[in-house]
Amino acid sequence: MFEAILTMCLMGAEPVCRERLLAGYAAASEAGCRAALIESPPDLAGLAEGLEVSGPDCRAAGEALEVAEVAPGVFAHLGRVAEPDAANRGDVSNLGFVIGGAGVAVIDTGSAPWMGEALWRAIRARTDLPVTHVILTHMHPDHVFGAGVLMERGARVWGHAGLVRALADRQANYLESLRALVGEAEFVGVRVPGVTDPVAERAEIDLGGRVLDLRAWPVAHTGNDLTVLDRESGTLFSGDLVFDRHTPALDGSLWGWRAVLDEMQAMAVARVIPGHGGPSLEWPRGAHPLARYLKVLERDTRAAIDEGARLSEAVETVAQSEAGAWQLFDAYNPRNATVAYTELEWE
Repeated sequence: MFEAILTMCLMGAEPVCRERLLAGYAAASEAGCRAALIESPPDLAGLAEGLEVSGPDCRAAGEALEVAEVAPGVFAHLGRVAEPDAANRGDVSNLGFVIGGAGVAVIDTGSAPWMGEALWRAIRARTDLPVTHVILTHMHPDHVFGAGVLMERGARVWGHAGLVRALADRQANYLESLRALVGEAEFVGVRVPGVTDPVAERAEIDLGGRVLDLRAWPVAHTGNDLTVLDRESGTLFSGDLVFDRHTPALDGSLWGWRAVLDEMQAMAVARVIPGHGGPSLEWPRGAHPLARYLKVLERDTRAAIDEGARLSEAVETVAQSEAGAWQLFDAYNPRNATVAYTELEWE
């Protein structure tokens, strides 16, 4: 298989370049790819602002993300339980897609443009149906910055009604941090996703005889958490409302997260695709470690406040009994203790 590739460079004293997929021109042969480009020349104007672009060239198809079929027509990619770095190129969160009778919906798109492109290839290996919808479960950068290639192919972008403002407020800091951790080249030509279909409470997407239920939740893991339920298979994409193995990351409300998780555990679903870990969890059993952690986080934070401990002291002790149950504990638990302390000291 051959596909169209652009070389995009950010010019400076030392140019920084990235090869990126130009989706929609794949063919069984190089000649077929070239013929497709001639028949329907791509409009590169929107992709080239501030960059030097060469190509497109037709080359052998690049890497596709590894995905598992967790239910008929439902696929999940398992991200590494790790912090983003140059070695993993930001592949640290779970992504997925659902194939319906008329189209495909993608749930989360990863940290960097290459992930959306590799996810596109994984989809094309399984169906020729168009990718009609991209659904972003929340604002965190490891879930959103791969959307560009899918948006270019006409996918509508769905997200919590609060997602647009949250991304606008944080996207510059997110990208600065990711560039430092992963490498500048991976983000040449990155596009920040724009939400075309905000969800204030609930919404439905019909993929052609296959319906997805979208639900916007109150403040919990973040202030803009959204879940996606595939009715046909009973598969719930939870985003980061559910963590497995990876230490949870609290960026919203501890009270709110505990309440939302209680409600989610009562849902009659067959399996959950968490934002990290898994990639497929039995339900509600799969929620038990997270529920326990949040309970301990609240209990220990309250105890520290009652004892008159300062915040700097509390972060050293809160939830330490959970350390052996989670990966990346030292990176995330102090942050969680800080958010919990700040919330609970004012109750």
